[in-house]
Amino acid sequence: MNPKVQIRIVGRLFVSLLIVCCLVSIASASWKEKVLYSFQGGADGSFPGGGLIFDKAGNLYGVTVQGGATNCPPGWCGTIYQLSPPKQKGGAWTEAVLYVFKGHDQNDGSSPTGTLIADSAGNLYGVTGYGGSGSCVLFGTPTGCGTVYELSPPKQKGGAWTESVLYNFQGGKDGDLPSGTLVFDTAGNLYGVTLFGGGKGTSCDIFYGGTCGTVFKLSLPKQKGGKWTEKVLHSFSGIAAGKPNGDGAEPNGGLVLDSHGNIFGTTGIGGHDCPGSEGVGCGTVFELSPPTQKSGNWEEKVLHRFTRGKDGAAPSHGLTVDANGALYGTTALGGTQDSGVVFRFTQQRGGWGETILHNCQGTKDDSGGCGLVFDALGNLYCATGAILRLKPPKQRGQGWAVEVLHEFQGPPDGRSPLDLTFGKTSALYGATMWGGTGQACQGGCGTLFEVYP
Repeated sequence: MNPKVQIRIVGRLFVSLLIVCCLVSIASASWKEKVLYSFQGGADGSFPGGGLIFDKAGNLYGVTVQGGATNCPPGWCGTIYQLSPPKQKGGAWTEAVLYVFKGHDQNDGSSPTGTLIADSAGNLYGVTGYGGSGSCVLFGTPTGCGTVYELSPPKQKGGAWTESVLYNFQGGKDGDLPSGTLVFDTAGNLYGVTLFGGGKGTSCDIFYGGTCGTVFKLSLPKQKGGKWTEKVLHSFSGIAAGKPNGDGAEPNGGLVLDSHGNIFGTTGIGGHDCPGSEGVGCGTVFELSPPTQKSGNWEEKVLHRFTRGKDGAAPSHGLTVDANGALYGTTALGGTQDSGVVFRFTQQRGGWGETILHNCQGTKDDSGGCGLVFDALGNLYCATGAILRLKPPKQRGQGWAVEVLHEFQGPPDGRSPLDLTFGKTSALYGATMWGGTGQACQGGCGTLFEVYP
């Protein structure tokens, strides 16, 4: 692969789901896995686009990038689905499609990605990469520039869920191609990222005008039934031609908000013109601080520019935070084997400092997606070609121990797992983008799974 392409593909929608940090397997814990549902690639959806969330009744919710319908240029409509637990012990889980996206031609979204979030009333929120009323064109076909949407539960049992488009991206300074998972602040406002748009930078994807993405805020309506208001908090500019360092570009999503309203995240490219990047950069960790005055601007600070050395390169997910405010994440490249690292950033006197928790080795279990999630004991879990558990060291100076809990085998098992979530017990739940029993998709249409001790 061309080195420039190797760096740049990390920020791409869909493809980015396949490329993340890798971890070496050094032990096996032999957890059991159960495929709860295999997508068939038709009306039920195909290719899950993110992780899962639970409601109070134990139902699971997620999205598929494709399926449901096929009349959404460039061909992907996508669905929001519910997976309900069996009514009797040993029974089958049941999938129900709650909503099928209609696409740009009907001013609706298409191709949802990321993990859904929910408010206290049970409304679901997410983004679609395409669709909406925006005028974006891909390969000569009007596709829309993406949306932020809300899906509300029925008022009466058995009724239909209702979708509302909260914001249509227009592909200019407001952003283009929203990606990843949204996050709430304490007031109920939404925050997210777009891979492109924003009006700054020339080093990003040529199909989208070269601009390098945004972090945006979507504010609640002041009156019930009013419009949500979008504001770009930061437009990324990447690295200027001929310069060794610059701003980040193509943010990954997975933002973290602290108690002071600061926002933390990663960009897949930008930052430092490291070896092999050919000017696009190896990615950053950034912080956005709210203005000190009401009419002021948010201030961006690049906390780290990855170099493709021991510190890693191309962070391909967002960040996870622990109880002490330390930030954790993964990269796809760099480290001792140039196969990625697991890193931690902690606030120190004079700034933030990086610690490498694990160097990836590039073996079979080291490939695939890797979003991090904590358990109550402080262990980290990650889904690559396997489900992995990272245990913190018992003594200072030791590395984190890595255990393989389950290796995915491909059809009829899943392949290419996405982000993980815990249930009420110690079981982990998630989706795989491929695999399963679906025959309509080469390599399977994806699965929903449970892994348990």
